Amino acid sequence: MASAKDIANRLPITGALMLATLMNTLDSTIANVALPHMQGSVSASQDQIVWVLTSYIIATAIMTPLSGWLSLKIGRKTMFLASIAGFTVASILCGIATSLPEIVIFRLLQGIAGASLIPLSQTVMLDIYPQRLIPRVMSVWSAAIILGPIIGPTLGGWLTEDFSWRWVFYINVPIGILAFLGIWTFMDRDEGGRQRPFDFLGFGALVLFIGGFQLMVDRGPTRDWFDSKEIWIEAALCLAGLWIFVVQTMTAEHPFFHRDLAKDGNFVGTTIFGLFVGVMLFSTSALLPSMMQNLLGYSALQAGIASMTRGVGSFIAFLAVPMLVARFGPRTVLLVGIVLTSWALWQMGQFDLAMTARPIEIAGFIQGVGTGLLFAPLNTLAYAKLAPVHRTEGTIVATMARSLGSSAGISLLQALLIRDAAAAHSGLTEHVTATDPVLRWTLPAIFNLQSASGLSALNAEVTRQASMISYDALFGGMAVGCLLLAPSLLLLKPPTGPPPSGPEMVVD
Repeated sequence: MASAKDIANRLPITGALMLATLMNTLDSTIANVALPHMQGSVSASQDQIVWVLTSYIIATAIMTPLSGWLSLKIGRKTMFLASIAGFTVASILCGIATSLPEIVIFRLLQGIAGASLIPLSQTVMLDIYPQRLIPRVMSVWSAAIILGPIIGPTLGGWLTEDFSWRWVFYINVPIGILAFLGIWTFMDRDEGGRQRPFDFLGFGALVLFIGGFQLMVDRGPTRDWFDSKEIWIEAALCLAGLWIFVVQTMTAEHPFFHRDLAKDGNFVGTTIFGLFVGVMLFSTSALLPSMMQNLLGYSALQAGIASMTRGVGSFIAFLAVPMLVARFGPRTVLLVGIVLTSWALWQMGQFDLAMTARPIEIAGFIQGVGTGLLFAPLNTLAYAKLAPVHRTEGTIVATMARSLGSSAGISLLQALLIRDAAAAHSGLTEHVTATDPVLRWTLPAIFNLQSASGLSALNAEVTRQASMISYDALFGGMAVGCLLLAPSLLLLKPPTGPPPSGPEMVVD
């Protein structure tokens, strides 16, 4: 429960919490447009540089389940201050990093420190405001979550273009300092020491499973998958962690996640649905900025501006979805979201090297609307029949599943891009020969087949075309995969009573 001091200072506390939330959500998108610049700065390959994104996501996924227990043990204020300070320091370290391993390690620290900011922020907001103000307060607080994806790409592009990619991390420093001072000054200290029994074996097995799985999908493409002993070891660790976690969950007196979660069909179905949403949708926000800069010649700022429409679409959907769910039901809104998202991905599958930014902006806006229509209905269906006492754990499980899907999706889709681009390049070069009279007379002078510079320029252009073919094939396949999710909606049972306003995030 909130103290009298917290209730008296709820406005400045709300401001500090929104700054902490904005810092967290901003960092999930701001680095995307800076990836090509980071790649050149630290001499990383295209598949290696995505570790900058996946390391942050996977660390967040691992740390999120632990954050509630820690906040009870050491107190929420202490947990907040440690998280904000850790996130800010890790941001500085990311900015001064000089190699890919350093950036990845510091991004891991960022994810570990920032995992608790969003769930604990929502918990405090629910505590310090009366019930009648909760809907309005949650709308204001959620604006900070939506604002990050909207301004992140553009802000990241501007900072990268006019300053350096390092400033996409330094920007967190003033925000972190203000949030830290706000929490330090206005929030009352609670003593902690109220932790429930913690399943360390279950948590360790979960970390082993997630870590082994992510290493396998990250390293697999460069190690020829199961032709490599390393991949076999990582797969064995992944399976061992999963097996121990399942057995521990089924048999332990106090399992890491309550067994009742697995008995709720709606919750299991929406969690799996959310996993695939993470695989197919969030990865596009990581792939598109690199495509625009590497293939279309966009600057970081231009790529950021073109990406901003996705956040605008999500914001509009976020405002409309409560009314739509109330009128048409969550399953219908989910279906519309799937159709819009699939349509956007199909449009992205028609991209070409001669297009303007307009197709990217339109497809991004439609995808943003579609994605924005997915999450509130998923929450409504997930918690329709779940006992309120399990909602905190349910939210953590669902968030972890989406994060795991997102990180695995980025790695797997990046691997598919590289593989398909190599295959398309091989297919195109079969039709390019120096003795072909048609090519010799029709190609521009820059592609002179009789000179080394001409052949090099031609190979670069063939590589661009092959990469565009691989992007189109990938987006088209994702569109079909997204539509295949639609029949699974029939397995989800709509709520029989008034839908809950959202999952209860109270950590107890």
